[in-house]
Amino acid sequence: MTTLHFTNARLIDPEQGTDTVGELWVSEGRICAPGTADKQIDCRGKCLAPGIVDIGVKVCEPGDRHKESYASAGRAAAAGGVTTMVTRPDTNPPIDTPETLEFVTRRAQADSVVHVLPMAALTKGRAGTEMTEIGFLMDAGAVAFTDCDHVVTDTKVLSRALTYAKSCGALVIGHIQEPGLSKGACASSGKFASLRGLPAVSPMAERMGLDRDIALLEMTGARYHVDQITTARALPALERAKGNGIDITAGTSIHHLTLNAFDVADYRTFFKLKPPLRDEDDRLAVVEAVASGLIDVISSMHTPQDEESKRLPFEEAAAGAVALETLLPAAMRLVHGGYMDLPTLWRALSVNPARRLGLDTGRLTEGAPADLVLFDPDAPFQLNRFNLQSKSKNTPFDDARMQGKVLGTWVSGARVFGDT
Repeated sequence: MTTLHFTNARLIDPEQGTDTVGELWVSEGRICAPGTADKQIDCRGKCLAPGIVDIGVKVCEPGDRHKESYASAGRAAAAGGVTTMVTRPDTNPPIDTPETLEFVTRRAQADSVVHVLPMAALTKGRAGTEMTEIGFLMDAGAVAFTDCDHVVTDTKVLSRALTYAKSCGALVIGHIQEPGLSKGACASSGKFASLRGLPAVSPMAERMGLDRDIALLEMTGARYHVDQITTARALPALERAKGNGIDITAGTSIHHLTLNAFDVADYRTFFKLKPPLRDEDDRLAVVEAVASGLIDVISSMHTPQDEESKRLPFEEAAAGAVALETLLPAAMRLVHGGYMDLPTLWRALSVNPARRLGLDTGRLTEGAPADLVLFDPDAPFQLNRFNLQSKSKNTPFDDARMQGKVLGTWVSGARVFGDT
């Protein structure tokens, strides 16, 4: 394999918390000690950072390949600086058996240019009535277990699943929305939702969901990750749980960090998400929680939907947005807005998700995998959704003016995006 020498690079090291000018060597797919190189890459002062580890990517195989395939998602990830996709099991049928998991693993290995780590369903059919064969699914390669936005309402079923996951050392990922209050809602409660006549849900639904799951974690001792915290009301409970030694981490989506409820405007369905976009006070509180480290992970929550699913009245339209390719430039808004620096941002995009999953990527340390992204944090552009690599084009950033362009992406030392 070609030995690479990156020169004149602005090295973003989230593990050390540093942003320095330097150089980096890569050999046999890993970062190595300085030496001779077959190829030199002049970074021209641009940023070189660990590749993004994105937890919660939906790839629509099996069932809805017309929305997104492993090939198209892999290309979108590479164009967005994402070198590891951690994929969701909310497919059709759900990934709830070793056979289905092995099928998607084969497809991912054959078609995706970036790493793919699959999650499996926590309960059969994501129905919340009977837990899946967690041990067998782990043996087949599942890195975590989640029913995604299907909240397990039967507390006994969830407690049994958490207890079994604890015995296997499995990571459970939960969606903390109280399902009764959240049912049918497509906006956050408040004056704006009332004026628009939209069915809404109180932010307390998130706090209630988190409180329940924390109580079960105290009882079972399981490893747990919250997929999205989006409200200020949930943050004190998360802080107490971490302070009490509960094995819990939390993430949030890039959309909830950079958009708010007013972006729905005139019923723009590309802004319909689950959970719904929140008020500006909530957004700012969640941004601060990421900056302080209370919220550990930023993810794209990439959810492809076709045109037919989105070109409907707001209440009826499907929720979700594509974000693999827009994750990095959207995240640059947090840096350019002065909310955090690049090492802090990359802590949430790369090293923290890698650590939670037990991966050795997300670092610039000698011996770490050479999963890297070279980007210009200041390059301006106007997004055209039809230029995205994803099959589906449902991005809320269509026509938005953005900053931050990926110049190159390497997976295990091999370039998968950018000029060769």
